[in-house]
Amino acid sequence: MKPSSSAVPAEERVASGRDPARSVLRFAAGIAVLGILLLFLMIIAFALPVFTEQSAGGSFSRIWAPGQGQFGIQAMIAGSLVLALSALCIGWPFGLVLCCWLFCPVNGQSGFARSARSIVGFLVRIMTAIPTVVYGFAAVFLLTPLVRETVGGTGFCWLSAAFMLAVLILPTIVLLLSAGLAPRLERLLPGGLALGFTRMDLMWFFVLPEAKKTLFSSLVLGFGRAVGDTLIPLMLAGNAPQMPYACSAGLRTLTAHMAMVTSNEVGGAAYNSLFMAGALLLLINALVSLCACRLECSSRQERKGGRR
Repeated sequence: MKPSSSAVPAEERVASGRDPARSVLRFAAGIAVLGILLLFLMIIAFALPVFTEQSAGGSFSRIWAPGQGQFGIQAMIAGSLVLALSALCIGWPFGLVLCCWLFCPVNGQSGFARSARSIVGFLVRIMTAIPTVVYGFAAVFLLTPLVRETVGGTGFCWLSAAFMLAVLILPTIVLLLSAGLAPRLERLLPGGLALGFTRMDLMWFFVLPEAKKTLFSSLVLGFGRAVGDTLIPLMLAGNAPQMPYACSAGLRTLTAHMAMVTSNEVGGAAYNSLFMAGALLLLINALVSLCACRLECSSRQERKGGRR
């Protein structure tokens, strides 16, 4: 009599490939990969008229003037990259400092300092659940008047969007750094404290120099989060289809551009040009995801090698 699957040990089911949980996960992963491939194919198919009806060089020109038959998205590409990099330059160093502060308390600290760390850590996690539109709405009334008084202009500009986008990506950066740095610090604590090092000494001299891939992963994923956001640039960046030239000037990103044009256009050359913008966004995010996966696989192999 053949034994039932429940009577077979889990190790044997996994080895023989009959583990139902693994089969379900493989099926779900296959569906996800198929969906992404179909999405790429659909966007490429809709972007083809851009190459047939007008030159590809025209689509990458600097001028967006649909009334004159010019559908260049170069300014939006530059706006997306400049805004994402600006937000990363603000948010990533602050996120690294905040992560070190959370995990490296000073010896003999007061109860207030411990409570402050707990509250800040809790708030960072809560920030991941706040809708993006709430950040944008708060910035319209709190940040833009301050920027207007400081640098001039309307306040709806590159600088306002960069600051609020940095706040938006901060929880992502802090949580990614915490996941990579905290285990390394915990492994070094017993011996390091016995030798007279403080937590900050261990973090600064031993953990951070050996965590280059974790640091780079947080940079890559923070950039992907910033370049893919729509509402913050749409609400705060001014949405001027021009090359970014000053922090007080407006700019328009690819995501905000797509949101604005699709609300007014259905069909036509302007509408079709959006699929090229979508293809570029997908390509950027795919490259970001591949870099992150590569770094994660490399870090996992290094950890396995270290255990041996």
